[in-house]
Amino acid sequence: MARPIWSGTLSFGLVTIPVGLHTAVRDLGPHFNLLRESDHSRIRYEKVADKDRRPVATDDLVKGYEVSTGEFVEVTDEDFAKAALKKDRVIDILDFVKAEQIDDRYFNKPYYLTPGNGGAKAYALLREAIRKAERIGVAKFVMRDKQYLAAIEAIGDALVLTTMRFQEELVESKGFEFPKAGEVRGKELQLAEQLVNTLASDWDPAKYTNEYRSNLMAVIEAKRKRTKPKLQAADQPESAQVIDLMERLRKSLGQRKSAPPPRAKGAARARGKTRRHRAA
Repeated sequence: MARPIWSGTLSFGLVTIPVGLHTAVRDLGPHFNLLRESDHSRIRYEKVADKDRRPVATDDLVKGYEVSTGEFVEVTDEDFAKAALKKDRVIDILDFVKAEQIDDRYFNKPYYLTPGNGGAKAYALLREAIRKAERIGVAKFVMRDKQYLAAIEAIGDALVLTTMRFQEELVESKGFEFPKAGEVRGKELQLAEQLVNTLASDWDPAKYTNEYRSNLMAVIEAKRKRTKPKLQAADQPESAQVIDLMERLRKSLGQRKSAPPPRAKGAARARGKTRRHRAA
């Protein structure tokens, strides 16, 4: 098993469980470097001062916070130490809440929690209690000098910790304009509901693939081998301009009804009965 990126204890009430934290997602890229066209030499970046455009040595760099345009307050390691929270290596569950009460915008990045030595029984107990209660734990912990808010839920045999955003990080919707429900006509809504129902299916993540990434990697590999790439064709929707909404709805329903019905897939692995769908 891979080494955890963080280890400590998971605490709820007076119960503590030794745990390790492992990343649950991966960045598949692809990632690119800037090169000089003539010889593919990699481009390096220098740190240059605005005032005189001269390079600055690493030893001369300090951190500063811009309090107003062009005015900075220098922040030292001592200042960071003053603000730092105690590194007690504890994930402290503060509350257990219903999953549907949490706005999906709060969720950020998931990690697997694995039990440490002697913690398997308590780990399984907490996992099954969370599952039966149909709730998720809301916790706080410190990792690499930064405090995190986190959700802890049972997914299959695992406890999964997902870092969360704090309330002040969310952008309020008040500054945007959205159409009111009263603008929807009854007949249009009826047809739209029919279309939604014809597209209803079980969640099967294997259905959804990244054709762009596959095509890009195929192009790169073909260029390396000096061959012709074999590309996937993604379905392209018609023009986004809606000339006659009712006609488009009827047309969509007609296409769907003429297509063979989808095969029913096996039930997806449970992520908690009350959990709304959200991106990992």
